[in-house]
Amino acid sequence: MLQRLFKFKGGVKPQTNKTQSVGLPIAVAPLPTRLIVPLHQSIGGTPDPLVAPGERVLKGQKIGGADGWISSAVHAPTSGTVLAVEERVAPHPSGLPTLSVIIEPDGRDEWITRTPVDYKALAPETVREMLRDAGVVGLGGAVFPSHAKLSASKTVPMEELVINGAECEPYITCDDLLMRERAEDVVRGVGLFRDLLRPKRVLIGIEDNKPEAVAAMKRAVQALGEDFAVIAVPTRYPAGGAKQLIRVLTGKEVPAAKRSTELGVQCFNVATAYTAWRAVAHGEPVISRIVTLTGNVAQPRNWEVLIGTPLAEFVALGQPKADTDGYLMGGPMMGFEMPSPDAPLVKATNCIIAGSPTLFPPKAPEMPCIRCGECAKACPHELQPFELYWFARAKNFGKTQEYSIFDCIECGCCSYVCPSRIPLVQYFRFAKSEIWAREREKNAADTAKARFEFRNLRDEREKAEKAERLAKAAAAKAAEKKAEPAPAAPAADAGIGAPAAADGGAPAAAPLDAEAVKKATIAAAIERARQQREAVQPKNTDRLTPAQQKEIAEIEARRAPLQAEQPERSAPPATDAAQEQQNQ
Repeated sequence: MLQRLFKFKGGVKPQTNKTQSVGLPIAVAPLPTRLIVPLHQSIGGTPDPLVAPGERVLKGQKIGGADGWISSAVHAPTSGTVLAVEERVAPHPSGLPTLSVIIEPDGRDEWITRTPVDYKALAPETVREMLRDAGVVGLGGAVFPSHAKLSASKTVPMEELVINGAECEPYITCDDLLMRERAEDVVRGVGLFRDLLRPKRVLIGIEDNKPEAVAAMKRAVQALGEDFAVIAVPTRYPAGGAKQLIRVLTGKEVPAAKRSTELGVQCFNVATAYTAWRAVAHGEPVISRIVTLTGNVAQPRNWEVLIGTPLAEFVALGQPKADTDGYLMGGPMMGFEMPSPDAPLVKATNCIIAGSPTLFPPKAPEMPCIRCGECAKACPHELQPFELYWFARAKNFGKTQEYSIFDCIECGCCSYVCPSRIPLVQYFRFAKSEIWAREREKNAADTAKARFEFRNLRDEREKAEKAERLAKAAAAKAAEKKAEPAPAAPAADAGIGAPAAADGGAPAAAPLDAEAVKKATIAAAIERARQQREAVQPKNTDRLTPAQQKEIAEIEARRAPLQAEQPERSAPPATDAAQEQQNQ
């Protein structure tokens, strides 16, 4: 039965430049002298380092543990000694360092104990955890942890599982060679995804400029008795985008605010399916990947290379030409220039292009926008790039969000067709980074405000609780005093200054004057302080000059009358009973 195909809006047809690197089979790259393995190689959290300098590791040993569900483990690509766990330059446009494990290979390439499993006998959740611990991520470029995508929606039934073999970016041929040479393992990996998601149909989309890959995948599907549909789709960039391929194969348009699973579709790359099968059926974590080395080199080819191999050692395999002036990671449409020859290859590295002035001539100077609308015609997400450009240039980031800047996938179609040679994607990346930075600042300010308000609330609560405790204690003390019997007056002083009892018996005790007690306590404290001051002997007075001794004597002379008057001012007034006794 023929599969009906649909079209997506926009797109371009650049020169593919793929034939240069498909003439030779996949080769295995030799061991590098040193491996630099970044711990953060997927969307999500940064794995926690599990090794220390000086420790010996085995090939496939976990050196970074996933720090959450949206995270993925990292493993040692070969056996050797950990030299350091430190910040190293990352293969990223910013060139910023990231925490990495540096391993010196010992040449033995000694594996850990590998345990293949029958995934059909395991619970689906167990299989997902195995994939997370094996470091399986999307190898099409997004590097999203694959186990997190293998949970079907609980509300929307899974209709289609789409396997992406389009590989639409120019120069890149790693997926093409993978499907040609290892088609059966790819199909088995697709079967693993099918068993976890339970879709009604499985569609494998491959661009029609890869007839050998299409034929190899069809043979593998037939040999394994699967009912997967292998479909050749028209060659048009960016047909390899997940939303574009879903549109071509199923006719469904995934809105910007939704995920494909909400429409009953999930999409995976062919290389992701291959590594998932190797992880489950062979116990091999993701420690290598196939990388296209092409461009200004004498021997363009696809290599299976260890993760963490430094760029300089890898490109030497292709024998770069003398006029090579830089290296691009990814394709010419969405790739970026590697920041340093020491930057390592990672799971997201699908292609390295050696550049030269002939291959990538200097860009023409940017000219003013003429609002021709060609960028809008080419945009596969039906955005208005020229409007986004004006707002991004004016730093009106609120307007860029109104025009859905985060729907932009940075495919580069707008920059490719712009007659004014405006680097539109760079403006959009700048706007996105500024918006993210402001959001982070706002979130930090909101968090600080919440902490400040909570601290004030806590202080007020503690003050109220303290006041309540003091009030209760004072009330209890007053109740105890009221309940205590009045002390009897001495026999010698009976009837003197004390009121007589109502029944003519012993005289009642005089009521306690709280104010007098308070003043007496203060006077006693002042007296103790005075005595303490007098007890303190002055220091360093044995070598005073006559002038200094005279000055001290004058100060003491002025202080003496004040000290004599202080006890009199501080003495508490006599109680009524004592005053009456003195008068008698």
